Formats: sequence, C-alpha cells, structure tokens
Amino acid sequence: MQDLLFDFLSKYISLTEDEKNAILSLDIFHSYKKGTILLKEGQKSKESYFVLKGCIRTYYVIDGEEKTTAFYTEMEALTPPCVISKNPSEYYISCLEDNILLVSNSDMEAEVNSKFPRFENLCRILSEELLAKERIDFDAFKTSSPEQRYLNLLQKRPDLIQRVPQHQLASYLGIKPQSLSRLRARILEKKS
Repeated sequence: MQDLLFDFLSKYISLTEDEKNAILSLDIFHSYKKGTILLKEGQKSKESYFVLKGCIRTYYVIDGEEKTTAFYTEMEALTPPCVISKNPSEYYISCLEDNILLVSNSDMEAEVNSKFPRFENLCRILSEELLAKERIDFDAFKTSSPEQRYLNLLQKRPDLIQRVPQHQLASYLGIKPQSLSRLRARILEKKS
C-alpha cells in the first residue's frame, strides 16, 4: 500500500528516503470493513482521510432520510469541515467497501511539516486542487438537470455506477431511486 501512496506523491514531489521513512513511521495506514462509520453527526474529530483502496461516503440524515453529498475513492482526500472548525460534525462518513485509508490529524501533520517543510507546500497544492475540483463539481450540480448530472457521473466517475448502491447514487444526484431507474431507461432508449 505504501507504494500506491509514494507513486501518487511522486506526481508532485520526489521523496527522499528520510521523507518516506518519516511517513511510514506515523502509523497512518488503517483498514476498515465495509459498513464502518468513521464519523457520526455530533461527533468531534481531528482526523483527515486519504483513500488508498476502497470507497467512503459523506451524508447527512435529514428527517430520517440519508442525503449523500460525496463519494471518495482511490487517491482522494477528505478533511471533514469539523476538523477545521473544531465543532461537532454535521454529517456522517461511512465505508461503502472494505477500505485502506491513510488517517492523519493536525498534530501529526504539523510534526511532519516542521521536519520536512516541502510537505506543507505539497499539502497546499493538494488542497488547492481539491478546492478547485469541488467548486467545479458544485457548480456543475447546481446548473444541470438530473439527467445531465447522471451523464456527467457516467463520464467522470463511471466506477461509482458499479460500486455504489442505486439509492445512494440517486440521493447523490438529488433524485429518488425510482427517478434514477426511469432516467437510466430513458438514456438506454435514446442510445438504441
């Protein structure tokens, strides 16, 4: 698993052996079973996640109904807003598959950044990329129809179609599961 991480990081910086060893010494590689809740509404947390293998989901529970807001898969990072605000979480994070995650916290990151200042720059670059991606995704969601959202998902994240239960996909797209079934049928009909 460490090779997956180092290959990903090598796209941004080449790590020295000391830097690689510093990362490995942190004991940040954790396995979680499908169904594990990593964070509950109302909990406080200092933990950030980076998915090496698997899929995690963020969702709110509103009037007893789950509202999925995001899926994170391989080589994607998530720092819950409650980590920054130091307030209780407003949403849940759960494992949709068996996962291998990097789990870090701000204390750990500060320690590594003080020993290896290049990591702070790397974290800034990754944060900027993530912020830009999330802004683009948000704008696309707000300006598109459910059908356009689904077609966009097929184009940009086709793996989710096989990995995620239909009711969670529908929630993510902002529609009911029955509407997603009709939408899929309509799209298939157009293709034939």
